[in-house]
Amino acid sequence: MSEELGRHCGSTALTFNMHTATMLLCGQIADDLEMSPPERASHERRRAAMYAGVVNDGHIHAQPFSEGNAPGATAGVSTTAAPVDGGWRLNGRKIFASLSHAADRHNVICVTPDDPTIRFMSVPTDSEGLRFSGDWDPLGMRGTVSLTLLMENVFVPSDAELLPPGVFDQVAFRWPHFYLTLSFTYLGIMRAVMDFTTDYLTGRTGPGARRDNPQKQAGWAQMQLAYEQSHALSRRVQREAGPDPSPEAVRRAWAAMVSVMETAPELAGLAVRVCGGRSLLRPAPLERLYRDARCGATMLPWSVEACLERLGRAGLFDTEDTGPHA
Repeated sequence: MSEELGRHCGSTALTFNMHTATMLLCGQIADDLEMSPPERASHERRRAAMYAGVVNDGHIHAQPFSEGNAPGATAGVSTTAAPVDGGWRLNGRKIFASLSHAADRHNVICVTPDDPTIRFMSVPTDSEGLRFSGDWDPLGMRGTVSLTLLMENVFVPSDAELLPPGVFDQVAFRWPHFYLTLSFTYLGIMRAVMDFTTDYLTGRTGPGARRDNPQKQAGWAQMQLAYEQSHALSRRVQREAGPDPSPEAVRRAWAAMVSVMETAPELAGLAVRVCGGRSLLRPAPLERLYRDARCGATMLPWSVEACLERLGRAGLFDTEDTGPHA
């Protein structure tokens, strides 16, 4: 679904991913992870209430995790949740909080004082002490409106904890393919670039057919190779997704993330060259696709730099140093 949405609007696809990532975490992934019987019963009750809010009341969820402190999935979390009567007081900030002002709930990871265990809390947007700061004027993905979210003594009730303590840590160790979900938006952007190039060269859009030019045929051939390679690797990795993957499967997931996030802007750049300068004029979508495609490489926790660092160690050091939690 993210891939198909990404063919039409990358920003919409990314915000869709932010919402459905919480549903996935609390749904299929949570079912695959370990909980005690009381924890399982409590989780079933809390997620039923969360789903009821989505289905009956149209709640939109966002999932701002990043604080810009460290690239790891469970590292660099400085947002705190202090226990108080009936719930928690949250203090901290999240950067790139997509769906700012649009989501009904922002689901954040945090830690309690003196305990590094990750907690997953759902914070209503209208909570006292929650606010957004900054402007959103980025290179691409402008429709996500990903401002900085600030929390100052924000109270949330006990039932706002969407996963039992420690379960989110299990996700990073045992279900790392979860962090691959962002890549499918960029696969969709790649598909949109391919669609546009086909239409432009055949004359369905643009100034007229240009498919007889041998140089443009050569560039189109390069684009097909690049797209099919990334697409095939992503599909293989998608089939392998599940709990407790092998080290080899995790390496392929890192490789797929790098392949998609690096190939998307390369493909858009090739399309600019193949189609020519007039293809960048609005309202043609190529200039937007080019800008949106450039944004994927930096997205944490599986940014291109983070994945390449892990791949650079994989197989050369002990498994303990290259596991999915790295």
